[in-house]
Amino acid sequence: DAGSSVEEMEFNWDEYLEDTGATAAPHGSFKHVDTSLQNGFAPGMKLEVAVKSDQNTYWVATIITTCGQLLLLRYDGYGEDRKADFWCDILTADLHPIGWCQQNKKILKVPEGIKDKIPDQEEFLQRVLKGACSAPANLLEGLHRGKNPLDLIAPGSRLELQNTRDSLEAWIVTVVENVGGRLKLRYEGLEDLDKFDQWLFYLDPFLHQVGWAAQHGYSLQPPSAIRSLRSEADWQEILKKVKEEEEESSVPTDLFKDKPVIGVHSFSEGMKLEAVDPMAPFVISPATVLKVYNDKYFMIEIDDLRAERASSQRYVCHLNSAGIFPVQWSLKNGLHLSPPPGYPGQDFDWADYLKQCGAEAAPQSCFPLLTSDHGFKENMKLEAVNPVDPEEVCIATVTKLKDSYLWLQLEGSKKPVPECIVSVESMNIFPVGWCETNGYQLRPPRKAIVNKQKKIAVVQPEKQILSSRTVHDGLKNQELNSSDSVVINGKYCCPKIYFNHRCFSGPYLNKGRIAELPQSVGPGNCVLVLKEVLTLLINAAYKPSRVLRELQLDEEAAWHGHGETLKAKYKGKSYRATVEVVRTADRVADFCRKTCIKLECCPNLFGPQMVLDKCSENCSVLTKTKYTHYYGKRKNKRIGRPPGGHSNLEVAMKKPNKRRKRRKHFFVHKKKRSSTSVDNTPAGSPQGSGAEEEDDQDESELSHSLAQDRDKRKRKLRTFSFSDDENKPPSPKDIKMEVAEKLQLDSNPLEWSVADVVRFLKSTDCAPLARIFLDQEIDGQALLLLTLPTVQECMDLKLGPAIKLCHHIERVKLAFYQQFAN
Repeated sequence: DAGSSVEEMEFNWDEYLEDTGATAAPHGSFKHVDTSLQNGFAPGMKLEVAVKSDQNTYWVATIITTCGQLLLLRYDGYGEDRKADFWCDILTADLHPIGWCQQNKKILKVPEGIKDKIPDQEEFLQRVLKGACSAPANLLEGLHRGKNPLDLIAPGSRLELQNTRDSLEAWIVTVVENVGGRLKLRYEGLEDLDKFDQWLFYLDPFLHQVGWAAQHGYSLQPPSAIRSLRSEADWQEILKKVKEEEEESSVPTDLFKDKPVIGVHSFSEGMKLEAVDPMAPFVISPATVLKVYNDKYFMIEIDDLRAERASSQRYVCHLNSAGIFPVQWSLKNGLHLSPPPGYPGQDFDWADYLKQCGAEAAPQSCFPLLTSDHGFKENMKLEAVNPVDPEEVCIATVTKLKDSYLWLQLEGSKKPVPECIVSVESMNIFPVGWCETNGYQLRPPRKAIVNKQKKIAVVQPEKQILSSRTVHDGLKNQELNSSDSVVINGKYCCPKIYFNHRCFSGPYLNKGRIAELPQSVGPGNCVLVLKEVLTLLINAAYKPSRVLRELQLDEEAAWHGHGETLKAKYKGKSYRATVEVVRTADRVADFCRKTCIKLECCPNLFGPQMVLDKCSENCSVLTKTKYTHYYGKRKNKRIGRPPGGHSNLEVAMKKPNKRRKRRKHFFVHKKKRSSTSVDNTPAGSPQGSGAEEEDDQDESELSHSLAQDRDKRKRKLRTFSFSDDENKPPSPKDIKMEVAEKLQLDSNPLEWSVADVVRFLKSTDCAPLARIFLDQEIDGQALLLLTLPTVQECMDLKLGPAIKLCHHIERVKLAFYQQFAN
């Protein structure tokens, strides 16, 4: 109805978690989701890549890291030197598996940058390719190129599904829908009849590629539930048709390489145990091993002592099946064991029952060891499939934990459902934001809107912010639910973001608190994961309000991402600011690096790459004192922790309107300075700048201070100043000389080749860096796009040489605008 659809549109996980005071279950606890996000490429794999500077030649490169459909590559021969690492898009780059050049008579030739290091090409290739793992050919070429392997299970694909209710025979199923690896399957031959459809995750142990049954000695038979719908001749005809179309609808075999391996069991017929029926996982009941098929599969039946029973609850299990326990497991864990229907009395006793049945209990050795090391805790929130209606995915709360089992209370289901008993390894549970990431409708709690309206009424100053945020969330939901945004699963999936606490934490962040953060956040929806990362960083700051200010979106900046309202608390006051967060996986690495630079910490402090032993930025040599030499400070009023601001756009004051307007101007003003001028850093380094004292100044003092700052900046913005001694601030004489120095260009830099760029650099005092530009194939267009953060990241330069190089790039840009822009 209309009311419920409004509720669905309004639901927002962040606000719901805040309203309920709950936390989300960690993304790392959902191993099946982790596996589904892998793109088929892994660090260490090798491939053959075109060398652009030398037409029609190729060289071997190694994958350093992956991010969605982007690969970070390094030519073999550079060893541990990352200065020539380069990103490339699988869809557009000229990439091939190892051996492709030999098959297609293409030339493998060492790139110019490492010619000196490789005297014997043949010997080198034999050495590096011995035992090497090539990138998968099917993901580099043809129809599957650049696709997440999960997308290869497209609607219309065929698989084989074992019948787990009454036998082990398999039958063909067709994929009707693929939602992030969760497949809606229909038995072949039922056409549009959806009554028998099933939802299974693609890694389910009973789901296989076509041809599995024949290979393992099982026959292809339709399940008894649908067998009567067609004649035997019809079923045989359907089977014949499927075999003819096998090539068109098959799914690559390597997709199933991460499926759980089924071990050998030691159960015997007649053994008793405790079990949870997967079709109705609400109670634990006594059960019997009804039949043993072989050393991998056996059937159990939930005990029912009634003389006339309508149906039996039986299903096929294997060693690692969820929901089977040894006798007395419930008693030992203080849980209720539901007596079999028809059992006399309510006080069930296993000893009496075994004697009465003349059966033996399955020994403890038959059952796998249960683990409690899984990351789930009581009251955590997640998303879970409704076992009664698998079409529904609901909000779930962990109400109880025992070993590796969760008791979940589902919210928002169309019909009330009792608490479900679920294994921590179940493929029917998902992290917060999974539905949104995959464009699937999550059943929201029924009271979502009421809570939100109440909050707006109570917290009056936040009313405007919440309403604008609702607009953003509405737009976000529309985008994520639109048909074209879910074509490629994983486009909005953020990889794991690691906190590398050994890296330099800068002046704003408390190193001790950084060390207490989780090792990683994600994977999951980009906006949700990055928002969680930024929230953790804000809370790990000496003064959270100050970090929030540094991250705040500059109103005059170009809009590239998604606006999220973040909060900070400091000395009893609450602060809010809008922060820009990227929405797609291909921009995550750059976003993390730029955020680190804003916070003046090591660019590797957090991001999609884990720092194992030594940071590539060599940040261990940095100290807070040395750091301030790089960023000249205007005032030295304080030493120690950075002075945090007690002002923010949304903090409540005695004169809210006046104060809010004034501080807003100040924030935008600061952001312009920090992004434009290299040697002015945002106030907040260890020695402070005095900017935070302005909370105690009157308005005239603040205006005067701002005017002075503005005048200083106008004088400084004309050039990038630098000194040969990195630790020495530039003298006024140097600055005057630089202002006077103008560059006259003979040709338009947009048309420069790589050789032209190298020639220009060799004419400057940055000539030693020309080799890097040659290796990275930077032409004129690329040169004009370079900025200080990019130069530092891609060329592995210290700050001094990087600023020096950027000075020359800025001169080219200025000359370009003056001579050729019109």
